[in-house]
Amino acid sequence: MSPRNPGTELDLSWISKVQVNQPAVLRRAQQIQARRTVKKEWQAAWLLKAVTFIDLTTLSGDDTYSNIQRLCYKAKYPIRKDLLEALNMHDKGITTAAVCVYPARVCDAVKALQVASCHIPVASVATGFPAGQTHLKTRLEEIKLAVEDGAMEIDVVINRTLVLTGQWEGSDFIKTSTGKETVNATFPVAIVMLRAIRDFFWKTGNKVGFKPAGGIRSAKDSLAWLSLIKEELGDEWLKPELFRIGASALLSDIERQIYHHVTGRYAAYHDLPMC
Repeated sequence: MSPRNPGTELDLSWISKVQVNQPAVLRRAQQIQARRTVKKEWQAAWLLKAVTFIDLTTLSGDDTYSNIQRLCYKAKYPIRKDLLEALNMHDKGITTAAVCVYPARVCDAVKALQVASCHIPVASVATGFPAGQTHLKTRLEEIKLAVEDGAMEIDVVINRTLVLTGQWEGSDFIKTSTGKETVNATFPVAIVMLRAIRDFFWKTGNKVGFKPAGGIRSAKDSLAWLSLIKEELGDEWLKPELFRIGASALLSDIERQIYHHVTGRYAAYHDLPMC
């Protein structure tokens, strides 16, 4: 992640004047989703780039060391080696941006990545995920324990009561949702968030990262998200320090599309590990 935001004096006057032109936002969202995606080798290149933004995630109640180990191996080797060789990308060190797990599974993830000689960071959801309705002392202790176990990044669930009552807090990253809601990452909401990030940067010079999470499952969707980031915030944000995609199933579809690009046919279930 980027160095911690040094902070700036909080000026709520301009925030209170912000208005959202909902019809314009909806039109912009439809434009992004309806756009024809790039094809052939250009598509393959953008899909490989998308892989490097993924926080490969498992947040299941039945997570065990064995499935965390498999997840970490997949994070290190997200695309089958022979497919990368066919694209002449086998020596580029392509991995996912991070592995994201519950606090209790951080030790498992750290150990699995060490065994795999992989140095990607372990991220952890904390502070009463996904509702955030726990005591502050408990929330802080959960973060402390996750960090002590080796987590390099923490996805904090904000106290939404503070937001609803206008008690704003600063952040290094903002995220569309926990991924556990009925509706998660949507383009209209993302557009509003990205323009808030842009306005904040123009006013303060501080860059805030962005992470859509939940419901992003197709390779086509990932290309639309990358396009949105590039157009709204520019190439400066197209790096893992400022942009992440929280996903679990997305990587499988990206690998299927890469397989199709290389072989000319779609993969059977057994052709790709962890699909």
